[in-house]
Amino acid sequence: MNSRPAFPLVLTGPVIVFGGPYSNLHALDALLDEARRLGVSPANMISTGDLVAYCADPRGVVDRFRETGIKFIRGNCEDQIAGGAADCGCGFAPGGECDRLSADWFAHAMRELDDERRAFLGSAPERLDLVVNGLRIAVVHGAATQQNRFVFASTPARVKARDLELLDVDAIFAGHSGLPFSETIDGRLWHNPGALGMPANEGDPRVWYSLVAAGAEPGTLSIEHRALPYDHAAAAAAMARAGLPAEYARTLVDGLWSNCDSLAAPEAAMQGSKMAPARLAFSRHADLRWPIVDRSDEVQDDGAPASVDFVGLETLWINTGSLCNLACAACFMESTPRNDALAYISAAEVAGLLDEIARENLGTRTIGFTGGEPFLNGELPAMLQDALARGHEALVLTNAMKPMRRHREALLKLRDGYGERLALRVSLDHYTCDLHELERGANSFAPTLEGLAWLAREKFAVTIAGRLYSGEPEAIVRAGYARLFAEIGLALDAFDPDQLTLFPEMDASAGRSRVTPAMLANANKSGRDLMCAGARMAIKRKGASGPAIVACTLLPYEKDFELGPTLADARGAVSLTHAHCATFCVLGGADCAA
Repeated sequence: MNSRPAFPLVLTGPVIVFGGPYSNLHALDALLDEARRLGVSPANMISTGDLVAYCADPRGVVDRFRETGIKFIRGNCEDQIAGGAADCGCGFAPGGECDRLSADWFAHAMRELDDERRAFLGSAPERLDLVVNGLRIAVVHGAATQQNRFVFASTPARVKARDLELLDVDAIFAGHSGLPFSETIDGRLWHNPGALGMPANEGDPRVWYSLVAAGAEPGTLSIEHRALPYDHAAAAAAMARAGLPAEYARTLVDGLWSNCDSLAAPEAAMQGSKMAPARLAFSRHADLRWPIVDRSDEVQDDGAPASVDFVGLETLWINTGSLCNLACAACFMESTPRNDALAYISAAEVAGLLDEIARENLGTRTIGFTGGEPFLNGELPAMLQDALARGHEALVLTNAMKPMRRHREALLKLRDGYGERLALRVSLDHYTCDLHELERGANSFAPTLEGLAWLAREKFAVTIAGRLYSGEPEAIVRAGYARLFAEIGLALDAFDPDQLTLFPEMDASAGRSRVTPAMLANANKSGRDLMCAGARMAIKRKGASGPAIVACTLLPYEKDFELGPTLADARGAVSLTHAHCATFCVLGGADCAA
């Protein structure tokens, strides 16, 4: 999909762009009527794919495209239907709610479409390149490297920017997610016209499309996000006659999706919020973001910050040092091959902390080791031996790359001596190479998989730490990891949060700057649910004479969260006065328990 076709299609005059018709012939005919009213010929109409999906008339929709010559690209539904697959290829795990409902319409579509119509769907390109007013535009279904990847308004800009760079275009017109939006990223445009076949989850049965035209100056566009009313009642009745899922038929009538599993959390939270049609002017200097979310009615809780009482040292984290073999794009520790702000802690210093645990009878179960990359600290094997010999469980957070493999013999000895009391949690930021390496850097995916395969082959206790930074719904991300685990033969359950931990993103510049009691209550959490109730972390600052204890693994540099030089000093309550407390632990729903 990355290679650009030799001859892009140059279009003049207004262009109608629309997402999945989803077998909704009533909506498609209404759009054709609207195009005639606007004077737009079918030659200037483009669909982002998924012609056939939830609704009742797959044959009628396919025949309209054949009759009119409307251009379209292959979405995941086209590929699956043309290939005679068993499901729609949307990316959800088999057996889930979306999979169950999709099975009905997919079987209906396969019955309705003969070989000729299926071949027509499969004959469309996977990418269409346009030139409008001098701007190079790639029309894709989901994303540049993954046809069925969901991209939303809330998807981080750097993820969208990566796709724009890979396709080497001025704009991407994409579909798949079902919700319309436009956003400029570094002088380029990401545009989703919305889906034609289903409403946009706003509590209104209308559907959405876009009218795109040349702007007043070369290299500019006029983009109109337009709502289209149509005979939704007739479309729903046709679904009922075809015996298709009542949940999807109701959506055509009430405008609300039956479930939000396919949505990222910010989009799911906007269910029932109506959007206002808009005309946008795109240029390389424009700062566009549509729709604009109205948060004027959001209650701002400016009360005193909540605090968390210390209930006991269940886990002691040891920061082995801030140096890392990688320089990730968004590392909260700012770890790089050069950042030694946190020095290597020594085995003797860790032994002193373990002595205090024993002396004070603190009952600590787990000693966790984090960094930087813990295996860069040459004394890590000795620390692990000490902790395990004293009866603790040990957990190491690692990227499983070359630094870990240098310690293979020591790890095998520890495994032989202590079995599953030694566990390793491997950081794998995404289930695809492309997005993992967007965060971790080039040539980091395959070495991590190699290290992971070695750990699994040698029967170490292994879990995975992933992230939700791609902006995809959690159900999709877990299904993606499940496919990866199956491909590499890793016997982990991606749907078990203990085996695959997915962390939310942290952005100290966005959202709330602290946590209040009301926020805890709204999130259905108590202080006991947070890491700082039962864990502390030992760090050693560069130039310091010894370790210090901090309240949280996320805040090693914050002096306000440094509690003293000993574990005894660290037993007090912790005030939740940092943005990470809010965005990561409470609102983000992170579970940092060892």
